[in-house]
Amino acid sequence: MKLRVQSINFDATKALESYVEKKTKKLIRLFDEIMHVEVYLKVVKPETATNKEAEIKISVPSAEFFASKVCDTFEEAVDLSVEALEKQIVKFKEKLSKK
Repeated sequence: MKLRVQSINFDATKALESYVEKKTKKLIRLFDEIMHVEVYLKVVKPETATNKEAEIKISVPSAEFFASKVCDTFEEAVDLSVEALEKQIVKFKEKLSKK
């Protein structure tokens, strides 16, 4: 699995990058054919409190999964995005097993 973390409009700390890496690696236990994980962290509308956006795109051999969340912190946005991706992966695996 190749992981790429990109921070837009700010510089991500090492702690934040390692947090993202730790959370996204958990997805491998659900689906071991994950090839690429791209994480985009952005600061949107700086005048509001809820302005941290995390977008995660996962590539597997026959599909792609995507989730985007905006929250107060990047950690919370990453957590919610990973949860959404877990649901998508489980649903995808159920479709595969029915074929």
